[in-house]
Amino acid sequence: MRVLGIDCGSERTGYGVIDSDGSLHRMIVAGVIRTSPRHAFHQRLLEIAEGLRALVREYSPDTAAVEEVFYAVNVKTLLKLSQVRGVALLVAAEAGMQLAEYSPLEIKISVVGYGRAEKCQVKLMVQSLLRLPEAVESEDASDALAVAICHATRESTLRRLVQPV
Repeated sequence: MRVLGIDCGSERTGYGVIDSDGSLHRMIVAGVIRTSPRHAFHQRLLEIAEGLRALVREYSPDTAAVEEVFYAVNVKTLLKLSQVRGVALLVAAEAGMQLAEYSPLEIKISVVGYGRAEKCQVKLMVQSLLRLPEAVESEDASDALAVAICHATRESTLRRLVQPV
């Protein structure tokens, strides 16, 4: 299965595409869609949408996985993050892809085995699980890969549970 993981942000939206059989994962591409805070917010949303659409066209993922909105102290930040997530959900729906959403806790437990793991721990486990010679430079891209790995692992487990013996 090919999974597009998305770590939403209004200035930096991380993405990662992996191929996975549920236990072995291989990174296809990872990076960040960057927008300028000097641009109007609606323009930044358009840039994110165009970037995600280009990724879908180029890599043809079967499914997309996105981190759920989590509690934020700043309400304005939370609203912007929600709007970026809406763009990601829309792009997945336009492409006819299946979509999964996971909480930060679910992602960390799936990738690290501990729900309160620090970003550096997630980054190291992403590097290890993907068998990369060095860690992914961007935390946003690493987080997106973690979302993709979480989804691939969960889907594989669900398939095994529902297969007749």
